[in-house]
Amino acid sequence: MTSCPRVDVALVHAPVVNRQGEVIGSAVTNLDLHDIARACRTFGIDTYWVITPFVRQQELSAQIISHWLEGHGKTANPDRAEALSLVRVRARLDEVIEESRAKFGRNPVVVATCAGGQQEMISYPALRQKIEDGVPVLLVFGTGWGLAPEVYTRVASTLPPIHGPGNYNHLSVRSAASIILDRLLGCRENG
Repeated sequence: MTSCPRVDVALVHAPVVNRQGEVIGSAVTNLDLHDIARACRTFGIDTYWVITPFVRQQELSAQIISHWLEGHGKTANPDRAEALSLVRVRARLDEVIEESRAKFGRNPVVVATCAGGQQEMISYPALRQKIEDGVPVLLVFGTGWGLAPEVYTRVASTLPPIHGPGNYNHLSVRSAASIILDRLLGCRENG
């Protein structure tokens, strides 16, 4: 693994779908901000993008992040400040793709995660190899009941769903992000 992977993570709050399959926008949660930022920092992610077109949600996110970067939270828990310093809030996925492209100097490979499986898939070992080869990657996670179909027009492929031994497959996005980041960027010991 390269010492500094060229990987960004995006968490999409709109457009996503609800349990009936209707396209909606979901609320940004404090837990998603904190926990995914901590996982991103652990695995060397460059930027954790939070995507919401809703101004009030953007303001709430900025207020939470500010508390940990500038307020009492920074003094009380510097590790949390370090993780939350990775978070950037944007209105649309296209903005994130463009900013990642500008930062990395080329278009990132945009890969979505999906509990149900969508379009062309890339295996975890194949994507891990791309990352090890220095290819910039943008991992896209969805909230609600998953990414809206229109998001998949912006991605090159999806990762296989995470499965346990049974049929139950309802992980929180925080849990899924941690598992996927470990599969792609975690240290692997031989023997």
